Amino acid sequence: MSTKTPTRFQPVLDEIVAILRPQLGQGGTVASYIPALARIDARQFGIALRTCDGEEAGAGDFETPFSIQSVSKLFTLTLAMQRMGDALWERIGREPSGNPFNSLVQLENEQGKPRNPFINAGAIAVADRLVSQAKAKGGSAKTDILRLMSSLCGEPIAFDGEVAQSEADTGFRNVALANFMKSFGKIDNDVAEVLDTYFHQCALRMSCRQLARAAAFLCRDGAHPIAGEPEVTGERQTRRINSLMLTCGTYDAAGDVAFSIGLPCKSGVGGGIVAVVPDQLTLCVWSPALDATGNSLLGMKALELFVARTGLSVF
Repeated sequence: MSTKTPTRFQPVLDEIVAILRPQLGQGGTVASYIPALARIDARQFGIALRTCDGEEAGAGDFETPFSIQSVSKLFTLTLAMQRMGDALWERIGREPSGNPFNSLVQLENEQGKPRNPFINAGAIAVADRLVSQAKAKGGSAKTDILRLMSSLCGEPIAFDGEVAQSEADTGFRNVALANFMKSFGKIDNDVAEVLDTYFHQCALRMSCRQLARAAAFLCRDGAHPIAGEPEVTGERQTRRINSLMLTCGTYDAAGDVAFSIGLPCKSGVGGGIVAVVPDQLTLCVWSPALDATGNSLLGMKALELFVARTGLSVF
């Protein structure tokens, strides 16, 4: 596994940090509705990338681990697609929601079928599928998630127990979403067990460097980030994941992100955003202060700067 610094990108990352660091603490708010995240120092910013051939670069606080939150939905979706293929979509849609990521109204209108796998209801439905798959083999969905993430990074990855407990203590809307889907027959397992898996996946603790590496299969047509390992997803599945990231990956700001940045992205309220340049690289930015749509304020600015400086876009 190569970690050489690609000289053509390191100066770009350094420049982005130099431009944005003076803006730290000048706008946005941390995700205060999760107590363990409310205490995070908002004056942090990191950026890292990994190219298709395994070169890595980073700047700022790119080695600082953080709670990846909804970025995890990208990886649990990958795991579910590995195991279920097209059968996964029988209970989960693939359309942008246009509503807040934890909306109950849309779920009621659509008889308990989540609009896409990146809103909370959709990710809970994916977690239910993973619980069923793990039970059939006498295993644990949480163990399967950790195994996948550690494999993709080539190093141990763990849950943040404090964040997982904080999620469970305050996740009343997610409890409502899960029970609502259960009432429509869209959740097979015990709601508490499914939510325990969901809260733990959101509490994965990783750095920008680790996330850029873990997501690198998405710029490699599904090939594992580490040479010699079996492919993560097929080329067709990889295209589908990237397309969902572009249309649904940044909550109800996906249209603006496609317009201003033009890359498939998946964000989380922990302040992280993963972006993909197919056949080129994966990029992760992190800054805890969020904008009004729940996306990292400086993270979005960083992605705009990166695209402007490099000309890399899917359009």
